[in-house]
Amino acid sequence: MLRDILIQKGLSNRESEVAELVSKGLSNKEVANQLFVTEKTVKFHLTNIYKKMNVKSRAQLIVWCLPHLGFVESEARAEASAQPAGATVFGATQAQAAPTQTSNAPITLPGGGLGRTGNSDIGI
Repeated sequence: MLRDILIQKGLSNRESEVAELVSKGLSNKEVANQLFVTEKTVKFHLTNIYKKMNVKSRAQLIVWCLPHLGFVESEARAEASAQPAGATVFGATQAQAAPTQTSNAPITLPGGGLGRTGNSDIGI
């Protein structure tokens, strides 16, 4: 889907492959390994992609491509249907995501000893 749109925008098959992999979060080295080319070749393709897509950076390319990536929509729908409303916050339960209060009370160490909190005991 994304590849077809990129080709319609004027990218070659290889440039659209590079753009798609970069948009999925792969580094230049990872893209190079997956496509069996050098990192220099990936950088060359990215330069051409930026010119053709009229973007200035990798981040702008990714932002442009995100709405066209099929997995983003299907993942969002799958997560929404699998989880009850408000059950998770970025992979953590609400209890885990809630801020915790800290205390200045001494910490009981294994063996019954007391430890200090903070960095006040450095150098003692």
